[in-house]
Amino acid sequence: MTTQKSHISRRTVFRTVAGTALSGLAGCLGDSDSRTPDDGTDPLDGQDQIERVAVEGTTLVVELSAGAEVDQINLIKPNGELFRQREVATGARQVSFELRTSYAPGEYRVVGLKGEETMVEISHPIQPDLRIVEMGIGRNQPEQMWDGSSRAIAKEAFVSVENRGSGPDAVTKLLFTGDVPYPSDEEGTNYADHAGVSGIYDPNADVEAEKVIVGPKEQFTLYSYRSPFTFIRGEGTSCTAEEQTGEFDLSLETRVGSNISTTYTIHYSGSDEYDNCKITISEV
Repeated sequence: MTTQKSHISRRTVFRTVAGTALSGLAGCLGDSDSRTPDDGTDPLDGQDQIERVAVEGTTLVVELSAGAEVDQINLIKPNGELFRQREVATGARQVSFELRTSYAPGEYRVVGLKGEETMVEISHPIQPDLRIVEMGIGRNQPEQMWDGSSRAIAKEAFVSVENRGSGPDAVTKLLFTGDVPYPSDEEGTNYADHAGVSGIYDPNADVEAEKVIVGPKEQFTLYSYRSPFTFIRGEGTSCTAEEQTGEFDLSLETRVGSNISTTYTIHYSGSDEYDNCKITISEV
């Protein structure tokens, strides 16, 4: 950080808050359907047993054609092992497989059987692809925050994420490290290396969420819980009489796919009070 004065110390106090699962949706772009593969081909062509294969939320749904003869559907994992099998009841047109967020990403195979005869086999990729779309601070963009007090939302942040992949994922940790007022590591709230502490706020339950599930082609807005943009005297970064410019990383830890991180530039205006400067951010 470039500044005339710098005051950074370490905080070792760790606050534990009970977590809950959060799985609501801020927006849906559609499900992950076998009829829209990346290479432009339709894996359902050339067969008349399966009408549709799609991931909806955390569930793989297989819809059978009206004249389907299969009596069992097997789902095969990318490594060739059986994930699960489902019997097709007489007259049934749909079976489903619960993936949750504990599955191995990759190319799955949906195999339809009649007795021991394979009637149809369809490949379907199940792979999440989370992206950070937008990030902002409550004090600067209160309209993007939950319906809370201006004092509460001013010190928090919102992060809009999008899953552009074909499988669900869970965000298990929201981190701000670097030149923010109150970072997530030992310079601030010190929860970055503590398992089970997410730093994600659930405004519906008013608790720290354990995780946030984002299905394929879905969008979700995360809110911080550990006040990364509150000024604490003697902790993190405080205002000084001189302007300051630095950088910080916004990071998301996930359960299925790869962790993601985006770097931002942060600018503090000058102030004679440690907590009264204006903050502006921009993506590097």
